[in-house]
Amino acid sequence: MNKSSLTRPVVGFIVAIACLAGASIEAASKNLLVVTVTKGFRHSSIPTAESVLGTLADHSKEFDVDYARNDEELSEKMNPEALKHYDGVIFANTTGDLPIPNREYFLEWLQSGKAFIGMHSASDTFHGFPKFVGMIGGEFQTHGAQATVIARVEDGHHPACQHYGENFKVHDEIYILKNFHRDRVHGLLSQDSHPNTTAPGDYPIAWCSEYGKGKVFYTSLGHREDIWTSDHYQKHILGGIHWALGLAKGDGKPINNRYEVSAEERAAGFKPLFNGINLDGWKLRQKDGAKSWNVQNGMMVNTVGKGEHGTDIVTNDKFWNFTVRYEYLIPKGSNSGFYLRGRHEIQIFDDYGKKPAMGGNGAIYSVKPVSLQASRRAGEWQEVEATIKGNRISVTLNGVQVHENVEVNRATGSELDANVDQPGSLFVQGDHGAVALRNIRIKVLD
Repeated sequence: MNKSSLTRPVVGFIVAIACLAGASIEAASKNLLVVTVTKGFRHSSIPTAESVLGTLADHSKEFDVDYARNDEELSEKMNPEALKHYDGVIFANTTGDLPIPNREYFLEWLQSGKAFIGMHSASDTFHGFPKFVGMIGGEFQTHGAQATVIARVEDGHHPACQHYGENFKVHDEIYILKNFHRDRVHGLLSQDSHPNTTAPGDYPIAWCSEYGKGKVFYTSLGHREDIWTSDHYQKHILGGIHWALGLAKGDGKPINNRYEVSAEERAAGFKPLFNGINLDGWKLRQKDGAKSWNVQNGMMVNTVGKGEHGTDIVTNDKFWNFTVRYEYLIPKGSNSGFYLRGRHEIQIFDDYGKKPAMGGNGAIYSVKPVSLQASRRAGEWQEVEATIKGNRISVTLNGVQVHENVEVNRATGSELDANVDQPGSLFVQGDHGAVALRNIRIKVLD
């Protein structure tokens, strides 16, 4: 194949590529076509993308790249006969309806065992072609201002993510997507809150999937030139390329989000209160209340728009003495609460950096503020362990004990009932603000 004659920037991790790819010194065995044609917005980072991909190919020795930069080259290199010479394609920041000679055949060709790799605005391509959207796995809807976000790694063993750890910080243009279905893809990178508003929810960033006999890898990162030239992004896309070409092993099947407690917690007697996949075991406090709760990527999410009110969500089962552990995330300015026995509220509130208050985060509402400030920023996950025995409550917030054996002889407000001497359901307040919870588990005590 003919390589690009562009001057290529220095790639930050050239020395490591051979180790990562297990590359040999033999000639490249796979051929990829890099498509950078646009029929909508054209990113200024495209020349950098072309150059980086060429340099990665040169040093990987596992694949070679050719380019289709205009309509003429697209017609010449993506017709059914020409595609037979390639093992896959890369759509690097493409947009709009590309004049592919036979787009139906193109998808059949991918399904026959070829690779599709898409970066950033590849999901802003072929909006009027549902089969393409189904193949890539999601569709660009909009984006806000460029933002610095913490991306969560969903599969740290996948070659596209194994260098990231549990999460990483990145500044880029973060897409909001539509027509995305978690049960059809294998998640790789995501956010648990909106990149600009921090409202909780599932915001995917990267994923992969099996497409017939072929493989698809997509990452929405790659708007900025400095992303393309960064060490972490080059490892990310190189791992995705290797996986899609069958040069590196990794899972491509949808992830099962069913929540199971750890072996250690199971041995200690803990059981899940929320299964991570649906709302079985929970009900709305008011049957005719706003259906503000749903499940997204293993999270129980209460979505409340501006000026709206949601509905409290309550466990079907009732409990007396127990230890409950849960994690929650709220956006800026939000307000919620987790009720023990449906009567004693442990406050969920955005008060990072403020002094402890009666209504502050972690407070036993209307009874006692936290003894120490332990809140995390809005948009970050926070962790609680609460134990109630008789009329005594102890609470640990984010690893800090903020209540020890506090006496609570009355309901704290907005309770299900005032029968404090009887078992009761747990519930999460949903009428005040947005909140997401996960990993809710309980241990019944004597």
